Amino acid sequence: MFDGVENRLASIIFGIPAIRGVEFGCGFAAARLRGSQHNDPYAVDSAGRIRTASNNHGGILGGITSGMPIIVRAAVKPTPSIAMEQDSVNMATGESVKISVPGRHDPCIAPRAVPVIEAACAIAILDLAQSLTH
Repeated sequence: MFDGVENRLASIIFGIPAIRGVEFGCGFAAARLRGSQHNDPYAVDSAGRIRTASNNHGGILGGITSGMPIIVRAAVKPTPSIAMEQDSVNMATGESVKISVPGRHDPCIAPRAVPVIEAACAIAILDLAQSLTH
């Protein structure tokens, strides 16, 4: 139950600070589909390979890979430490105060988050592959 591909990928991705959600394949949109709509029927493609007609499952069925591309998306929260003045509370006095965080800040961490998430996924998949050989 805890060693499926989705479980391992989600675990390592959620270990990255600022991650707020993870979805596989069509993810949360699957909750609005019927089973017949979400189904990924198998077919033979023009090269003679067995593939699914769609990839709603994101390359993972029942905790194992299906041979289709693994599709995983992660939601990253916006950076809260910005120079714009914001409301807060002085913990010593209990009074409302305005704060701003001086210095250089990136308003969007997405360019740095993508390679971090990709590397984390690669680590999880390598770990799974090594566990199969031992």
